[in-house]
Amino acid sequence: MARTRIAALRLDGEHAEQKREEIRRTFHETFSLYEQLFDHLAEPAAWYEKAIPLRHPLIFYFGHSATFYVNKLQVAGLIGRRLDSRLESVFAVGVDEMSWDDLDETHYDWPSVDDVRQYRQRVRELVDGLIGEMPLSLPITWDSPWWVILMGMEHENIHLETSSVLIRQLPLSRVRPVEAFRPWTPAGAAPDNILQAVAGGAVRLGKERADPRYGWDNEYGLHQAALQPFHASRFLVSNQEFLAFVEQDGYSDSRWWTAEGDRWRRFSQARHPTFWVPDQDSWRLRLIAEERPMPWNWPVEVNALEADAFCRWKSAGTRQSLRLPSEDEWRRLRELSGLADCDAWDDAVPGNIGLAAGCSPCPVDQFKQGDFYDVVGNVWQWTATPIYPFPGFEVHPVYDDFTVPTFDQQHNLFKGGSFISLGNEMQREARYAFRRHFFQHAGFRYVASPNALPEVPVYESDALVSQYAEFHYGREYYGVANFAVEVVGIAVEAMAGKPLRRALDIGCAVGRGSFELARHCPEVTGLDFSARFISVGVQLRERGHFSYTLTEEGELQSYQTADLATLGLTGAANRVHFFQADACNLKPLYKDYDLVVAANLIDRLHHPRKFLEDIADRILPGGLLVITSPYTWLEEYTARSEWLGGFKRDGENLSTFDALREILSGPFRLRDGSPQDLPFVIRETARKYQHSIAQVTIWERL
Repeated sequence: MARTRIAALRLDGEHAEQKREEIRRTFHETFSLYEQLFDHLAEPAAWYEKAIPLRHPLIFYFGHSATFYVNKLQVAGLIGRRLDSRLESVFAVGVDEMSWDDLDETHYDWPSVDDVRQYRQRVRELVDGLIGEMPLSLPITWDSPWWVILMGMEHENIHLETSSVLIRQLPLSRVRPVEAFRPWTPAGAAPDNILQAVAGGAVRLGKERADPRYGWDNEYGLHQAALQPFHASRFLVSNQEFLAFVEQDGYSDSRWWTAEGDRWRRFSQARHPTFWVPDQDSWRLRLIAEERPMPWNWPVEVNALEADAFCRWKSAGTRQSLRLPSEDEWRRLRELSGLADCDAWDDAVPGNIGLAAGCSPCPVDQFKQGDFYDVVGNVWQWTATPIYPFPGFEVHPVYDDFTVPTFDQQHNLFKGGSFISLGNEMQREARYAFRRHFFQHAGFRYVASPNALPEVPVYESDALVSQYAEFHYGREYYGVANFAVEVVGIAVEAMAGKPLRRALDIGCAVGRGSFELARHCPEVTGLDFSARFISVGVQLRERGHFSYTLTEEGELQSYQTADLATLGLTGAANRVHFFQADACNLKPLYKDYDLVVAANLIDRLHHPRKFLEDIADRILPGGLLVITSPYTWLEEYTARSEWLGGFKRDGENLSTFDALREILSGPFRLRDGSPQDLPFVIRETARKYQHSIAQVTIWERL
């Protein structure tokens, strides 16, 4: 068995300079391997053709993993300026589709491949320079500047995998084989799958902060469970085993599908696994850059909805209660396999993982691990467990939206890694989750188990999110009216006699102002930098309600619900669309607004002057810009050199309002009645409140 293509990094060691060179080597290997993947694209059109409607074209993903470095390095304060603001905006945010039909590609103006290649080279040189210059002490911890470099490398590993799936879904005429990604060759008949006993016992999941391997935020904390004995299939479900479900019209029979699965089945018109290609009376299998006669002893690759439907169908045929394993049950198999963690594999890679055996699945009976096969590797294995936070979970401040938006019961965990998984993806503690209709190099095994599936609540206890949910949708305190409602009232009154066709609520937080604007405007866009905040607005738009906890005192909490119907906002919901965005680096598509509201935003921006200088071009002549702010300048949000006011200049006091007049006086005129004061109250606990006063200014675009 060969090594994994790129060796697993550890965060500890005795010699810092050796670790520096190890990180440098791993960075360049990772960066180059990702670029090699795109050599599969055989013609220019392949870069700009969407493989599936729900994803951007591949040019986006080619640039995205590079811009991620720059964006995160800037958030961490490790670089002072961007390399290319336009590309770093266009490539900033990927797609975790909320449903299977919601990606609007209308306004994207994609750059040329050569431009992106040149940009990637500049990023490579930037990161290499930082690796050579930054002080390094061992072990590397999650609050070390080096964590951001490791984060970029692991992020690129993720996109190596997801981009390979998209290439696999392009028309075959658009792609060509690449030697570095040669697939496995042997194939044959599949073995009969049987249920084997699994001893019960305790499982313990979660990393400690001192773990010597890189981790994503959701891996930290502690979860323990005691499992009763159960049975699991010896092999992953093979193409041959799955064929009976296809031939017996399993895709046409709604009995086997959950309500969610049935909606997807009807929408997609699926009749077989997505990588199966009908070939007269037989089947072929689509790989990344070729088709071949169906390898029946390879694992079937399906989404979680298809895997669940198969288990229901097989349960009826065998009169056994079969289902996907829970995360805990997969972990029990992993522990009983006797496998070491990936950093100890060296030349003894135990399965089809890390590109050590080829760039495709392989026979399900090729790699035995304990009493079972492919506990690790070959293809990811879907579980029945929606991802959730372990006790002790904390978001990483540099990437606060990596996991939190997935704590919604809509994203199921899959485990074990695939043939192309590298780095953190190979680890025992790795936790990755995707929407259940998502396609990946993923298959499944089934279990017959008396263990109850864990109840996984929607993650709703994030203290800051809950605080803002109450500020926007909760009660009024001390006679102070709801701030978002009051701001929108002022803005709409100022728009009297003007057309209000499109409005932008920038820095919308959890979205109340956006919904209120939609009472008066047919098209409202809500933008915020925090995906944690945006997810509240999205859930309210889709479900009409959002539950959250409020701290009363110490560990005592109360449970609250924001409800659009109660607030009379149900009819407005469909007129609002929420997106994550950086107010200081907006994409070109955000333009032509009659009204822009920036409520309590400017003193939380890293470059407030740039925002103010750019916003004029996004407002139509005669349109209004409404700014509110308590002018609370803090260096944790805005570097002292970037403050607009609140200091002496040339020996004289400079207020933020003075600075606003200087910056905005060219493209805008200050409306009569400005400024005015508007109080607001934010509840922290039952006995602690912030009572602040924002200044409201209204500016008319000339």
